[in-house]
Amino acid sequence: MFPTEIDTDRLRLVRCCRENLPARELYRYIGHDAPNADELSRYTMWDPHRTLKEAHDYLTDIEAQWNEREQATYIVHSKEAGDEFAGVTNLHLGWKRRSAELGIWLRKPYWGRGYSGERAAALLELAFERLGLKLVGAAHQDGNEKSRQAIERYIDEHGGQYDGVLRNWILKGDEVRDLHRYTVSWEQYEEARQSA
Repeated sequence: MFPTEIDTDRLRLVRCCRENLPARELYRYIGHDAPNADELSRYTMWDPHRTLKEAHDYLTDIEAQWNEREQATYIVHSKEAGDEFAGVTNLHLGWKRRSAELGIWLRKPYWGRGYSGERAAALLELAFERLGLKLVGAAHQDGNEKSRQAIERYIDEHGGQYDGVLRNWILKGDEVRDLHRYTVSWEQYEEARQSA
């Protein structure tokens, strides 16, 4: 159902699974003692993994979600950096609503390069043209200015809109945070594509 690999100009998105990303390698990037782990996970739904088993369990879970058609998760490789691991992205499906949600986290060396928008374009194409969905959303937590700027840029490019803020939506440790949500409909996507 999902393509196992997607190529863009600067990125290669490859199915995220233990075969393509061993738990030990993932743990090296998002383990509790990894460089920039706290900064990387500050606005994510996950905390740095405390053990190698947590990384293994994460990969096992996303493999099951792929197989059950709940979520397509991809490793983001940077072609500019010799196909180096840059992060992970996903498309979380809501089949009954005919919608999906975009997610991404990138290693700090890959922040500010426009990779979020480039992979969003590829996943929007997948969602609308291959999967036949009607709406794709993206969101950022209050205070995450880098994500806000990236999301606003690619949502605008694809004809989407800011839907508003969901108050006290995200629980992260002892904190409760607001979530800002954006969407692109199939009609907006088509109109933006035809006028490009």
